[in-house]
Amino acid sequence: MTQQGVRWTADQVLALAPDAASRKAGSKLGAAGPWSEAGSSDEGAVWGLCKGSGSKPYQTVVDLADASGPAYKCSCPSRKFPCKHALGLLLLWAGDDAAVPRGEAPEWAGQWIAGRRERAGEKRSGEGAGPSSGAADPEAARRRAERRAERVTAGAVELEQRLADLLRGGLATAEQSGYGLWEETAARMVDAQAQGLAARVRELGAIPATGPGWPVRLLEECALLHLLGQGWLRRERLPDGLAATVRSRMGLPASADGEPVRDRWLVLAQYDTSDTRLTTRRIWLHGADSHRTALLLSYGAAGRAPELALPVGLALDAEVTPYPGTGQLRVALGEQFAPPAPAVIRPPGVTTSEAAARYGDALRDDPWLESVPVTLGRVVPTPDGDSWQLADADEDAALPISHAARSRPGLWRLVALSGGAPVTVFGECGHQGFTPLTAWPEGPGEAVSLY
Repeated sequence: MTQQGVRWTADQVLALAPDAASRKAGSKLGAAGPWSEAGSSDEGAVWGLCKGSGSKPYQTVVDLADASGPAYKCSCPSRKFPCKHALGLLLLWAGDDAAVPRGEAPEWAGQWIAGRRERAGEKRSGEGAGPSSGAADPEAARRRAERRAERVTAGAVELEQRLADLLRGGLATAEQSGYGLWEETAARMVDAQAQGLAARVRELGAIPATGPGWPVRLLEECALLHLLGQGWLRRERLPDGLAATVRSRMGLPASADGEPVRDRWLVLAQYDTSDTRLTTRRIWLHGADSHRTALLLSYGAAGRAPELALPVGLALDAEVTPYPGTGQLRVALGEQFAPPAPAVIRPPGVTTSEAAARYGDALRDDPWLESVPVTLGRVVPTPDGDSWQLADADEDAALPISHAARSRPGLWRLVALSGGAPVTVFGECGHQGFTPLTAWPEGPGEAVSLY
């Protein structure tokens, strides 16, 4: 394949799985046994027939040439994307060149591939044609923004009063009142269209009675919430960058309006977080030439995986456009000039001391920042009592591994990869410690996803 000359690894394929059950089921279909008439094209398509429980095999086809990630089609009744058959087909393609030979796509696969590429071309043409005559009225948009700002301001004032009442009555009342107090306050912030305040209020409700020192943690979070509310109420006095950060933290929408940056972007990590309403996918990128770290966010309704999927270790030649805000790393994915393909790029690593200093510097621009993306060079995962840490191989310093990361299987993959030797680790460094997301061995070797 001209654009897929280097085949993906099994880890990169399995990173596409929407859940653990799909990953397990897809792995069982990654051998030649159930497959027939499998093939691939120079344009980046893979197809095959998979024997199932019925009389007719399932027709499965994957288009790898889409710059925003693979697209899938399968005749099975599964509502998961990708389904286990698509995962199995990609595993077969990744592991056995002879089992998926080059050839002409059968009619059922070729029609789907041609149709979706034609639609993608029409979409790109439409996006390049400029704004439509039915564009929204700028004056109406301005009035809507003003009305929302008024509601957010009312919400911020109400929250300030509630925080004052809490401190006046003493933090012990937070434990006695239970979670209902916080949920009702969060609902009021949602009514005020201040989604950022609502999310932070809900986090407050989980702190009381969580072990020794919870009043201190609650007071710290109340102080940050107070700072955010005051930042909004005094936003006209703030520098433009900090004011944009405050608007973002309050949950107000913003458009990516910075200068586009074209680069070969290495996918450093991809992981999902979910609540009852939304699944959020975070994809960290590293620019091979610009050396910038960038964050792509993609969303899916609760229970459904977001559409954008870029497995770790792939690189894409693309433009990204930054969002406003001081220290803001979030970008929007713009024009893509080639499909994602495996790469051997690695970001340069820093020491654990430098990583902690980076987080401290970032807090000056964004006091509400939970963590910063950092690549640690030459660190060794070592036990520290009941916990774990990443110790510098060349100096007497270390970073604790976060509690959340210690409960995931990725920690043991990291320990096995290291074997007591230094490794390079990308992750998020914050006040709760370091969360490893991806690692590379010393010397040549592929990226290992740890999430």
